[in-house]
Amino acid sequence: MFDIFLSHSFRDARVILGIREWLTSQNLQVYVDWIDDPELDRSAVSAATAARLREQMGNSRSLIYATSRAAKTSRWMPWELGYFDGSKGSSRVSIMRLESSSSNRFVGEEYLGLYKQIEQVSSDGKLQPYAVRPSGKRGESLRSFSQAAGRYEDLVYR
Repeated sequence: MFDIFLSHSFRDARVILGIREWLTSQNLQVYVDWIDDPELDRSAVSAATAARLREQMGNSRSLIYATSRAAKTSRWMPWELGYFDGSKGSSRVSIMRLESSSSNRFVGEEYLGLYKQIEQVSSDGKLQPYAVRPSGKRGESLRSFSQAAGRYEDLVYR
């Protein structure tokens, strides 16, 4: 069982590897297709690849959608997001921006604004990663989110 299915563009592989290493250092089990299923052909859409991704999403408690300029051209990411949301619900999905943005909007991908976002939140005097609801008023720690615990807290400041 995986805590997190990390949906991403392979063109962001170097950054994704660092994120995966950090998440696993937090004792979280993280699925990354090219690491856990290196035999998958990510360049082509096929029934076999879709079946394997469905299986791995079924074995995952949450999905983090790592958005970037490269992600906008991904063939698989929107499909993974829709499948996961449809099978497990939007509360189990969170968006992680890999690049900073001058705006809080997702131009051309406005649907991403429907989901929680991974943000640094002050908790117990230090910054901690939280899955923050679109309202910005409530969120859950990354651990709670990744393990589908649903322990939401009121956020004092973002």
